[in-house]
Formats: sequence, structure tokens, C-alpha cells
Amino acid sequence: MAPRILIDGFNLALEHGTGVSTYARNLSYRLGAMGAEVDVLYGRHVNPDWPDLLREVAFFDDPAIERMTFRRRLRRFRRTVFAGMRERAAAIPVTGQVVTDVYTYRMPHFDRLWNIEDLFNRAHNRFKMRAQLLPVAVGRKPTVAHWTYPLALRIPGVPNIYTMHDLVPLRLPFTTLDHKRRYYRLCKMLVDQADHIVTVSEASRSDIINLLGAHPDRVTNTYQAVELPPHIATKPEDQARDEVRGAFGLEWGGYHLFFGAIEPKKNLARLIEAHLVSGVQTPLVILGKQAWKSEEELRLLKQQRVQERLVLLDYAPFRLLVSLIRGAKSVLFPSLYEGFGLPVLEAMSLGTPVLTSNNSSLPEVVGDAAVKVNPYDVRAMVEGIRALENDPELRDHLSHVGRQRAALFSGAAYERRLTELYARLGVTLGDEARGWEDHLAAPADAAQEYS
Repeated sequence: MAPRILIDGFNLALEHGTGVSTYARNLSYRLGAMGAEVDVLYGRHVNPDWPDLLREVAFFDDPAIERMTFRRRLRRFRRTVFAGMRERAAAIPVTGQVVTDVYTYRMPHFDRLWNIEDLFNRAHNRFKMRAQLLPVAVGRKPTVAHWTYPLALRIPGVPNIYTMHDLVPLRLPFTTLDHKRRYYRLCKMLVDQADHIVTVSEASRSDIINLLGAHPDRVTNTYQAVELPPHIATKPEDQARDEVRGAFGLEWGGYHLFFGAIEPKKNLARLIEAHLVSGVQTPLVILGKQAWKSEEELRLLKQQRVQERLVLLDYAPFRLLVSLIRGAKSVLFPSLYEGFGLPVLEAMSLGTPVLTSNNSSLPEVVGDAAVKVNPYDVRAMVEGIRALENDPELRDHLSHVGRQRAALFSGAAYERRLTELYARLGVTLGDEARGWEDHLAAPADAAQEYS
């Protein structure tokens, strides 16, 4: 019988994707490809007592128009009063009667969808008040519950494993809005009570061991898979050129690109300063949703004289984002800290040269297939940007070795790591695990590091 793996839909429900939602989605597809049955648990506002059709309609409805009705308040009150009782999930039927094509790129692979109304908020509030994990039940017990984020949830009677992507709130507390003491208590509790902890880089694994006191044998690094849909990533270049020119007014190879959330961790203020100081006339395109402290990060944009050299884009659909990455002269991603650094590998997989940071997980992920700089050193960034602007041989080299490096994080390699992870819990999944750490050595002819 195929093992049943339950994952959460905490980040999958977000309208705009994050690195964690990409992780959860890729995990679901890889588990399905390896023969597992995949259950996904959401926390949408769906009344479990509604008929099948209404539950399906409510699940796929726009969360922006959901209303806090009297009945919903009453259900929340009852669940607060009886908070010690196990929460039981309701099945979400997917019959095809509701048209879901718009969610094609957001939905995970699944065999069954489950929902517990307002689950993640209530788990957070329970932990805040009682410092306890919320127990849940989901139909027939899964073989393993794999929570893709540090959530205050557990399924009693089965192995519960938790993915901790990084410990940024503890390493760089000034870059996040998390309640740091509560975050620390939750992570410490999960390390102590979980059956296993999963992470996505050796840098993050080291942090979990050193900061939270986890036993090394109970923390596994699986890295992540870097996979872009072939029909988008390999579309004819003339089509991609038309998309970049028509949608954004940009010429192919005529801009440098940053993409990601605009927040302190991403180091945009220093990147913008470095680009201006470099004197490079090729514009820097900044694509990302403005988040906490974004005004401080973008303060140099207010100067009239620099606006031709800096282009701010709020949003691009995924199919256009991929073309935008392909058409960039380089991707600049000098983040202060990353648990994995998916954007740099996505760019490298598309053959776009990359400048990134020489700290956290990024050096182990990119190897010597990118220009690496100290993210706090604006002058080092200036020299790196000038090199990418003025040295076509360097760009050609990085394009070649970048593709090689990104290929080491293929879906097949990720499957082998997952097989090894679940084997530690006594779960047979896919083929026998084969180690692949040795293949993470850097490609030959390394790019230089600016410091």
C-alpha cells in the first residue's frame, strides 16, 4: 500500500507565491511522482457542515470577499471554548463542477484536499495563549504528517516532521516582524517534540543545531528542487523577447534584474546604491511586492535624476517573470540571509548570470557559478556589477556553469534526498536512496569573488 503523506496548505493558499509555497508545491509533486498518496490540509473559511458543492465553491472562492458572519464568529467562539479537543478536518470535494483553471500554477499535486476552518490562525492563537500544539485529525491517519513550515500543529499517533527553512528571525531579528520570543519558543518546542526536522541547506541545518540545540541526527537537509515548467522556460526566444518588450518596454539583454519581496532582508537599499555608484547606464529593474520597510529600501528611487536607471515593477505573472529573467543581462540578488536562495538557482537554470552574497546558504548553493560579494560591502557590489556589465566573456561563462550548477538540484536529486529522509522514519518511498552530496562540488573555472 502506498504511504499517505499529509502536507499543509499554509503557504499554498497565498495569492502571491513565496519561496515556501514553491517548496510545498514541489514537495507535493515529487511525493506524487514517487508513488505516495498526498493529502493537503488547508485552513480556508469553509463550513464543514455545508453540502459538498458549497464546500467546493467556498474553497475556491476569493478570500478577499469572505465575511466574518455571526455563525462564523459563533463557530470560532465554540472552538476557543473547547480548544483542548482535537480538530477534525472536512474533505473538500473536487468534482470539476467548479472551474479551477485559474489556479493551475498555484495548486499542489494532491489525492485528497482537507480543510479545518481558520486552522492556522487558531493554532497560532492557541500557542500564543497556552504554548501548546493544536492536535488535528484528518480522515484515515496519514503515514506521515510533513508540515512545510514551523506550525503549532500535530497529528497524534503518526510521525510529525517539520521543515524549518531558516532561522532569520533569530539571526537577523531586525529584518522580520515576527514576535521573536514566541518564534523561539515554538521552534524550540518543535525541535524537542518533532519526530524529525527538515531543512533546505547545510547553513540552515547548522543554525538549527547551534541555536536551538537540536541533535544532529534529528535534522536532515534535503535542499530543494529547482524546476520550471518546460513550456515556459524553453519557449522560443523570439516569443520571450516579444513578451519582455511588449509587457515591460524592455529590450532583451538591456537591463539588470532583481526579483523578490522588497523587505530589509533582501538588501535593496545597498543594491540600489551600488548600481548608482557603479555608473552603469543599463537600468536596474526591481520586480517585487513592497513589504515591511520597503520605503526605506527604495528611498533612493525618489531622486528624479536616477529614475531612468531604476525601474520599479510591482507584479508580473509567472509566465512573464520567467521571460523577464531570461532576458536580463544579469540577476542581482545580494540578500543578507537566505535559507536556500531559490531565485538565484532559477536564474542560473535559465542561463542568466548571477551576482549574489557570500554568506548564509548562498555560497553552498551557487558554488563558483556566480559572482559572490559581501552583501554589506557596497564597494564590492559596485565592482561585481561593473564586471557583469562590461565583461561578456564572464557573462557567457556564468551562463554555462550556472546551468550546470542548477542541474544538480534537479527533481531526481531531490527525490533521492526525500527517499533517504522518509527511510529514517521507516517509510519506503520511491527507489533506494542514493547519496548525491559529492556532486555539489563547484564547476571548474570558477568566477571571481569581489570583496
